[in-house]
Amino acid sequence: MMRKTLPVAIVLAFGLFFAKDAVAHCQLPCGIYNDNMRIISIQEHITTIEKSMRLIVELQKNPSENMNQIVRWVNNKENHADELTDILTYYFMAQRVKVPAEKSGETYTKYQTQLELLHGMMVSAMKAKQTTDHQYVAQLRSQLDTFANAYFSEEEMMHLKKEHGMGE
Repeated sequence: MMRKTLPVAIVLAFGLFFAKDAVAHCQLPCGIYNDNMRIISIQEHITTIEKSMRLIVELQKNPSENMNQIVRWVNNKENHADELTDILTYYFMAQRVKVPAEKSGETYTKYQTQLELLHGMMVSAMKAKQTTDHQYVAQLRSQLDTFANAYFSEEEMMHLKKEHGMGE
């Protein structure tokens, strides 16, 4: 019995050691969702992208001494833009924003609005990866506020505003 379990244990340990980090949320129908947490996470990614842009610009004043740090901050900015996009696609678009049965009316209009806002944030995140122009950070913040207002009920938005400073 010991001989059969030892190789399995080694394979499991090896797999856990080399496993890639999980993305924003699984794609299993687990039913475990925390929309507020995802919105707060997106806010944090936007703030990190902004800080990265600021430091890249600052460090570029003396590039010969700061090249390694510049590269690190560029990579950081790009990674956070990718993580933000993962939340938008794998969490909201794939799991949370549902296609309504009726292809007309208020519910369908709300669905289209949410998709357009998510797509707009994806484009802004892509542009933030390509530049240090802070206009894309401002766009992301504005788009996130607009999306949150289109996604959450008034009561849920009041909670986000009170607890997490959304929309301020």
